[in-house]
Amino acid sequence: MPFTSDVEIYYETAGDPSGEPLVLIEGFGGQLIGWHEEFCALLADAGFHLIRLDNRDVGLSQKFGGPEDVDGGYGLSDMADDVVRVLDALGLESAHVAGRSMGGMIAQTLAIEHPRRVRGLALFYSIPGRSPRYVLHGEHPERLTVQPRYGRDEVIAYAAAAHREARPDHPEPEVAWARDRAAEAYDRCYAPDGMARQWAALMRAPERLERLRAVEAPTVLVHGRDDPLLHWHASADMAEAIPGSELHVYPGMGHWLERHLWPDYVAAITRTASRYESALAAAGQDAG
Repeated sequence: MPFTSDVEIYYETAGDPSGEPLVLIEGFGGQLIGWHEEFCALLADAGFHLIRLDNRDVGLSQKFGGPEDVDGGYGLSDMADDVVRVLDALGLESAHVAGRSMGGMIAQTLAIEHPRRVRGLALFYSIPGRSPRYVLHGEHPERLTVQPRYGRDEVIAYAAAAHREARPDHPEPEVAWARDRAAEAYDRCYAPDGMARQWAALMRAPERLERLRAVEAPTVLVHGRDDPLLHWHASADMAEAIPGSELHVYPGMGHWLERHLWPDYVAAITRTASRYESALAAAGQDAG
């Protein structure tokens, strides 16, 4: 797949190109392969044309420093601009956007700063700011330092441990999938220094809750009641702020897209797309 032009953002597409475009934005440190291929297949079967991208500083996208650089000088607005670059490269005026964790924060910023580019919004276990009410995992100042480099086996073991932290009682096949994706990500592009620069972007991000009140795109928010990292109150507060939004808080769900809930997630995104189409029809317009 091609890169965008002035900033090199790598992206891939899947599904019927005539379907409703849906951008999937990964979370902190994650590459586009973090979206489970079977979940993506369900979205494609629902009629979406999927667009996945590597956020800047991870995967095959442009890096904004070297191993000793802990701040790339950018923020979430720049990362939202990267999504716009991908849409422009594909000739799309707008798309539905789904983001999880940090990806959800980028999606919020996109909807706030580029409202005409967002048809519908799906926010998975995200937060509108760094209030202690929302952040359960602490400040992690070590993430703003030069990141150590580990061997492949160590990285895979860490990924499995992090997966269990996000959902302690996950079945072993899901943990095995996390190990496999960690191995693939390592082989695809191991660049841990980019995570410090993404973390710097998160630390300088402004609060968004009040600005979300102006979002008009149909929105669904999904959070786990047992998320150990980001409290579900964040999604409840965003749902209250965004007019007409839909909220789902699932017991037993952690900081992860639970396999048994995939059909629910797909249905929620599909409903959001239908709401957008209904609003267009009422206005006598089409998506273009």
